[in-house]
Amino acid sequence: MAGALKPYPAYRDSGLPWLGDVPEHWEVRRNGRLFAERNDTGHGDLPILEVSLRTGVRVRDMDNGTRKQVMTDRSKYKRAAEGDIAYNMMRMWQGAVGVAPVEGLISPAYVVAGPFPEVEPKYYSYLFRTGDYMREVNKFSRGIVADRNRLYWDEFKQMPSAFPPPAEQQAIADFLDAHGRLVARLIRNKRRLIALLNEQKQAIINRAVTRGLDPAAPMKPTGIDWMPEVPAHWEVKPLKHWLREPAKALSDKTSPEYEFDYLDISCVGTGFLAAQTERMKFEDAPSRARQIVQKGDTIISTVRTYLKAVYFIEDEWPDLIASTGFAVLRPVEAVEPRLLGYVLQSGTFIERVIRASIGVAYPAISEGRLCTLHVTFPPELTEQKAILDHIASETAAFDTAIEKAQNEIALIREYRERLIADVVTGKLDVRDVAIKAPADGAIEDALDEDDAPEPDEEAELAEVED
Repeated sequence: MAGALKPYPAYRDSGLPWLGDVPEHWEVRRNGRLFAERNDTGHGDLPILEVSLRTGVRVRDMDNGTRKQVMTDRSKYKRAAEGDIAYNMMRMWQGAVGVAPVEGLISPAYVVAGPFPEVEPKYYSYLFRTGDYMREVNKFSRGIVADRNRLYWDEFKQMPSAFPPPAEQQAIADFLDAHGRLVARLIRNKRRLIALLNEQKQAIINRAVTRGLDPAAPMKPTGIDWMPEVPAHWEVKPLKHWLREPAKALSDKTSPEYEFDYLDISCVGTGFLAAQTERMKFEDAPSRARQIVQKGDTIISTVRTYLKAVYFIEDEWPDLIASTGFAVLRPVEAVEPRLLGYVLQSGTFIERVIRASIGVAYPAISEGRLCTLHVTFPPELTEQKAILDHIASETAAFDTAIEKAQNEIALIREYRERLIADVVTGKLDVRDVAIKAPADGAIEDALDEDDAPEPDEEAELAEVED
């Protein structure tokens, strides 16, 4: 679909540095000429809508136990008509904006903007989520702390936006929707491949760290349901007996200019990094960015434990800071650090952590409770190293294939983001492109089926409501 796209025949200067040249028949209008603020309240019987940083506006699943469902007085919630634009005042600069799929209720922390008749809201949802536009949002936002800046309606309506003819707005939105469905299918297949490879890899790890390498070795019962027997000469103890001192933390007196790489829970998968760390200064960092991590540590999520976020720090990584949502575990000298990482990411241990977690919406486990869970190790370092060599040899091909698939997903996303930016700003003409992708479901669900609100998103909404 995108291979034959060409620029428009003629362009003119938009007068906006971030937008550059636009097709000569396009206009530039302020958002106040495109949308009108909607502050209609008192409709308590409508569904609740939420904004995802990745996927825009969607109906909140009130039966989904993985999401916090604390509700304030619904009488304060704003009504959003189907097709309205809604954005989170504190998160629009990160892409928390989208089109209401149905009539529903929006938190007071959001702004609701009703489109005028010649406005196709889906086109503007795409435009507002481009990198250049989000940087403009940041310039128009105001607040005391950088990551708490808010884009109020008075500033939003002053922001200039591209205004293609209405028919072109529709054509652009239809093209990007169709292209998104094709991309979603490809990403979904890559994810299925990664899940299958990880499943096979974890089976190798699970067997090695719970039964060793000698199939003829005598076994002994443990009395633990999730680990019923282990080699007779192995030691079974609570996790805390295999750990050294806890990780140190940044103090509140840390220099505001101190820069570090921040590992949030969203960055970590089971045994791999799912996203790049973010480089930031202490003064701009969230309050949970505190734990100092070093080579040989294993970090395991103690909040939202269903995400199975476990990662071993294999290399030297200066200035690495992890969220307080992780337990940072450092083994004693009698345990190979890498082997501890494998044990903690094994399916049997992770499932035990999930079962021991408390809470329905955001299940969590205290670090103290985590450290009471039993794990087992061979007493000799030579046997531990032999297990590590075996795992490395048996899983190398899986690691290569997983890394390749993850890189392909990243490139696909990067390409789509670039395509969206070029199409919504008029750098590429899609008016005569045939739509080839069938409408087989929501683009957002397929592209980001693992998407979830930020851990502190509900707290931020409550802060604005107060």
